[in-house]
Amino acid sequence: MDSTLIAAVRRFNRTVTQRVGALDDEYMAQGRPLGQARLLWEIGPAGAEVAALRARLGLDSGYLSRLLRTLESEGLITVGQADQAGGDGRIRTVQLTDAGRTEWTQLDERSDELAASILEPLTENRRERLVTAMAEVERLLIGSMVVIEPCPPGDPRVRACLRAYVRDIARRFDDGFDPALSKQLPDEALIPPAGVVLLATLNTEPIGCGAVKLHRDAPAEIKRVWVADTVRGLGVGRRLLSELERYAAERGATAVRLDTNRNLTEAIALYRATGYREIEAYNTEYYAHHWFEKQLGR
Repeated sequence: MDSTLIAAVRRFNRTVTQRVGALDDEYMAQGRPLGQARLLWEIGPAGAEVAALRARLGLDSGYLSRLLRTLESEGLITVGQADQAGGDGRIRTVQLTDAGRTEWTQLDERSDELAASILEPLTENRRERLVTAMAEVERLLIGSMVVIEPCPPGDPRVRACLRAYVRDIARRFDDGFDPALSKQLPDEALIPPAGVVLLATLNTEPIGCGAVKLHRDAPAEIKRVWVADTVRGLGVGRRLLSELERYAAERGATAVRLDTNRNLTEAIALYRATGYREIEAYNTEYYAHHWFEKQLGR
């Protein structure tokens, strides 16, 4: 990693933490540090599940429990089981008390004031530049938070992604999508050492997947690459493709290939931009119009 890039990120982090008051013992004069204030904000007037808070904020369960106990001891929240409201008794939920809602409202107002204080000294043009840059930084940071790792094909999260994949292509293909007409891909073909499924998650939520099937005497085959609309443009598809290629190469594959439908224009553009060349049909996939191959290690 380029040391200049690392230094720039560290400098940016220092500037941001100082400007937003993250170093203060009392964040925005609320009488509590940033961690407690942020947790109170995330709980919000509607309340939240403890597991969802842990995933959304990326907090260790022990640290989150300590924060919740502090807020509860101050009378700002109540922590209970979901079955108190007719839900699943195994799920712990958090609700704001009246005092908590009052502090949440104050936090909301002071957050607006802090944002205004950042923008106020700038000219109109510089405000627009700052907000545009912030939006870009936010998107890039979210992209850096995506985790891609191997996952069993039968995992419920993988199943959810594949169902979304089928819904997506059924909507985009000229005549819809009938799984019975497509070449079948059994789970056994995607379990190591035969192949693998990679799952992409953001705050533990599944947002993409891809698979590679290994062949002894033929190029590896990439299948079922899908990315949720909510994270399109964050480079998740490119990362999935790269990780699938790397997985195949580490297991001796010298090339990968894939087929795709003519209506998946973004995917076709990605393949061409990442070194794939169009080849003759290598299978009889009913819904395929294009076939691509890429040599690995080049």
